[in-house]
Amino acid sequence: EVQLMESGGGSVQAGGSLRLSCTASEFSFDDANIGWYRQAPETECVLVSSITRDGTTDYVDAVKGRFTISQNNAKNTVYLEMNNLKPDDTAMYYCAADYTPLFGNCMQRDFGHWGQGTQVTVSS
Repeated sequence: EVQLMESGGGSVQAGGSLRLSCTASEFSFDDANIGWYRQAPETECVLVSSITRDGTTDYVDAVKGRFTISQNNAKNTVYLEMNNLKPDDTAMYYCAADYTPLFGNCMQRDFGHWGQGTQVTVSS
């Protein structure tokens, strides 16, 4: 059974940093599109960052310049380095992977593979 497992979440103060990791079992990230989504209570679930099978990265405007997505194929792991965190970054972060283009919202949950999430809390 394919499983995606996120880790690295936690509580930090504004301006701090966290690095999220997503590893997969029974699934190779090599030829997949991988994304990080986030959802806070009563807010829209959005695709925060993605990396395609050819290495192209993308970010939602709110995190550009602060978040960096990267991939280590040898470890079958995708990372989301988050710097200069803001209270608005507080959310549950989910990792998703699919061989087709990712949805921009959490409709992706019903397609491909989806992790259990890791909580990020940023205090002011």
